Amino acid sequence: MNNKKIESEIKSIKARNARVELDKKWETSWTRRLCICILTYIVVVLYCFMIEAGSNIFLSSLVPVIGFALSTLSLGLIRKNWEKKIKK
Repeated sequence: MNNKKIESEIKSIKARNARVELDKKWETSWTRRLCICILTYIVVVLYCFMIEAGSNIFLSSLVPVIGFALSTLSLGLIRKNWEKKIKK
């Protein structure tokens, strides 16, 4: 292989690594979590209005949002325990 091809491959790998790191940061960001919570809440409220779910639509629509938020928090702890077991 010539030097230019090797340099090109290294640049390509570095660019890919930068994209992967950015993807990882997005997946664990609070911005992403908050956006998902807000969108989930809006969808559930609209759905509850469509099916005429009752009088506490805004309060009951918080249930899936809180469930999602708790699952994202607890999965971090579960993952750390899982990683410890895998590394042994």
